Amino acid sequence: MALGIAGAYDRAITVFSPQGRLYQVEYALETVRSGSTALAVTCKEGVVMAVEERMHTRLQNPDFSWKLFQVDEHIGAAAAGLNSDARVLVDNARIYSQTLRLSYDEEPTIEAVAKRVGDIMQIYTQHAGVRPFGAALLISGVDRTGSRLFYAEPSGLVLEYDAWAIGRGADRVKEVFESSYKKEMTLDEAVKLALQALVSSVDKIDEGWTVRLVKIPAATKTYTQVPPAELDPILAPLLEEKKKGGQR
Repeated sequence: MALGIAGAYDRAITVFSPQGRLYQVEYALETVRSGSTALAVTCKEGVVMAVEERMHTRLQNPDFSWKLFQVDEHIGAAAAGLNSDARVLVDNARIYSQTLRLSYDEEPTIEAVAKRVGDIMQIYTQHAGVRPFGAALLISGVDRTGSRLFYAEPSGLVLEYDAWAIGRGADRVKEVFESSYKKEMTLDEAVKLALQALVSSVDKIDEGWTVRLVKIPAATKTYTQVPPAELDPILAPLLEEKKKGGQR
């Protein structure tokens, strides 16, 4: 293969550029950055995950979420990027989680599951004939070590955070987290912060825009999707304030 020609490094996932870059991995990261915003927040009372979703037609089932996933009883995942790729990664995480339960007769740790997802992502950066996963995951939950949140990206990198966001509105969400996040906050305060950050990250809120939110309380360690009726009292004033701000 003539690597001196323009674009050669773009097409080869197994070849580093002279600058030490894998362009296909960087393109996958761009796919994540252009995806819908997803975030997660940990606190002493549990974890909260939230995503923005847009209904593309009134015929779509409004109760079906394609960006929030349950991995185990105590573990969830939020995705940004190609949802089809995220679904495959989550399926692998589910299988690995159950394998750990059967092998060791105890609940799997969030860290072990997150690292497994990172391993799978990394494998797809070093073989010809495949492409990197065009999705990133926020994997969080509550295990025997406490409330945990891990970020796994297409390169295979896995990092732990107290609060983090991915997708096109991630930078604005992180600004809210930097100024308002406190490790000692309650679960209800974490829910409010998650919704506040998500609303602040959106440029336009149209009729099809909606929020999905999941919480995993430390007391029960149970993945629980919060119904819209419970979110509306918190979300309504945030949306009204957002609307007034956009009219100024």
